[in-house]
Amino acid sequence: MAYNKTSLLFNLLLLISAFLILSMAESRIPVAKSSPECESVVGVVSGDTCSGIAQQFGLTSELFSSVNPNINCDALFVGQWVCVSGTA
Repeated sequence: MAYNKTSLLFNLLLLISAFLILSMAESRIPVAKSSPECESVVGVVSGDTCSGIAQQFGLTSELFSSVNPNINCDALFVGQWVCVSGTA
């Protein structure tokens, strides 16, 4: 089968178009972010602070914050559960 220049150019453009469409589709696939995994929790008691709990359990403030992403350290309340062991 003999191809003329127009057919060859058309097939090349078709191949490039397919490649671009696939690469754009792959870039729109959301990448799942890992969520924190908690292994152990404690209940807040009167006088507790985030930094005090972190220090008591040998955690850095960064690790404490990462395993407790929804904790507002300025508004801890007695009985609130906080994670003291886990992975971010």
